[in-house]
Amino acid sequence: MFDGLTSYLDSISARDPAPRSRWEVLLYPGVLALGMHRIAHWLFEAKLYFLARFINHFSRMITAIDIHPGATIGKNFFIDHGFTVIGETAEIGDNVTIYQCVTLGGTNPANGKGGKRHPTLEDNTIIGSGAQIIGPITVGKRARVGANAVVIDDVPEGATMVGLKARSTLVPAEEWLKEFIPYGTPCDEPCEEMVGAGNRRIEAMEAEMALLRAEVRALRDGAPIEAAKLSGTDS
Repeated sequence: MFDGLTSYLDSISARDPAPRSRWEVLLYPGVLALGMHRIAHWLFEAKLYFLARFINHFSRMITAIDIHPGATIGKNFFIDHGFTVIGETAEIGDNVTIYQCVTLGGTNPANGKGGKRHPTLEDNTIIGSGAQIIGPITVGKRARVGANAVVIDDVPEGATMVGLKARSTLVPAEEWLKEFIPYGTPCDEPCEEMVGAGNRRIEAMEAEMALLRAEVRALRDGAPIEAAKLSGTDS
């Protein structure tokens, strides 16, 4: 048991540079919320629903994290900061990271019917701040959901989701193979569709600017403009 706790705390330290010791990690709201959820989930499975809910509400009061006792959570789950909501039928795999203000919400909240209503997060997924993942969908292994994205459809394995509504983007192999990307989004957004087009426009503008400068130099020096265009020199 002690070895398992040590391994869990070390897995958090590997994803967060802030803590200086394991003792500090023990005070994290996400760690406290998960510990109390383990107890609440055990009571929930034993059909001691009132006690499970009581622990759930107490945990929410002191951590600002609301995990329904019925939610199933795997190993090394890390919630970085609070104000996160995880619904009853949510399923979370191993080594999943969630940042603040995330909702794993359900569909049809007014019809009173049970069943699978909340998302499934497979192993090694990363959910950015403020993301809303709604309905009985599956977020594939190693997928990333960017900050404030809204996801209502299944996410392919290894995809990065951005925007409202979130759309799937391909992730380069060198990014996909990284062990961990903070906030679930590559810092330079290499997979954003418009980045490549924007870079091409910038390159075209720079080439045109170089040509105009060459013409100005030719006029100033009295040299033939056509020769300046061919040389492509720039001051």
